[in-house]
Amino acid sequence: MIHFLNLIRWKNLLMIALMQYLIKYALLLPFQQSHGVLITLSDFNFFLLVLATVCIAAGGYVINDIYDVETDQINKPNRLIINKHITEKNANTLFIILNVIGVGLGFYLSNGIGKPEFFAIFFITSALLYMYASYLKQIAVVGNVVVSGLVCLSILLVGIFELIPPMTANNKAIQTTFLNIIRDYAFFAFMINLIRELVKDIEDIDGDHKAGIQTLPIVLGRERTAKIVFIFSLVPIFSIVYYVITYLFKQQLVVGYFLVLVVAPLIYVSIKLFSAENKAQYKHISLVLKLVMLTGMLSLLLYKFIILN
Repeated sequence: MIHFLNLIRWKNLLMIALMQYLIKYALLLPFQQSHGVLITLSDFNFFLLVLATVCIAAGGYVINDIYDVETDQINKPNRLIINKHITEKNANTLFIILNVIGVGLGFYLSNGIGKPEFFAIFFITSALLYMYASYLKQIAVVGNVVVSGLVCLSILLVGIFELIPPMTANNKAIQTTFLNIIRDYAFFAFMINLIRELVKDIEDIDGDHKAGIQTLPIVLGRERTAKIVFIFSLVPIFSIVYYVITYLFKQQLVVGYFLVLVVAPLIYVSIKLFSAENKAQYKHISLVLKLVMLTGMLSLLLYKFIILN
């Protein structure tokens, strides 16, 4: 069982589910009565949306591991699962089952809210994850952008399903306001994940080189890529500082939260990126970025203080 959970990256799946639940229950639901925000999905149907997202993401991790057997033998020999604990045939079966469930639930939910065209999101996401594992990740930066875009989409999905269907001319302003907040968080997730993906490419350069995968560190070299990632890492820092100064400066608690738990760790990451030299240091940077993603999303719990005050 533990090998199955590790194969589908259960910790990452919990993070995705937590992000989606925070958006609905910390951001949207508290303002349903006070600000007239209209949401679409019942608690059960929202659970199905989260389950669909998690199943498709889990399928993406499985197919990625199937295609990564060769590189993982070098990069992560102690964490190898395919052909060691789970056969490739069983992994392929699991990939199909997870995608059938995820895409099937997406079809059900899209039709249930009278927006059958939303089904395309689930189908395209599933296809992109397969394309990423089999081909796109071999192209420098393209694979990183695709997988970061899909993380971004998992956040936007809540706004798409909850806020767009009940939107009318009368409530467009309030619905759009909350859609914009979700969009900002999705952009934050995209930036942090893109930096983390590039850091992981530097960390995995040896295995990727042997497998013939053309990641950015292999094309430009480890040192040049580290400098590029360092420059990238400044973007979320300045973006968040600008966001806090522009929109949240009156809320001292919120300003303190963002500065201590989001901006400070990102500055630490930038400093470490400038001086990192070995695999262990890049792995540490990757972990810190994951924690920043978590603290960033947990800031959604503060919005009842931001908007009501």
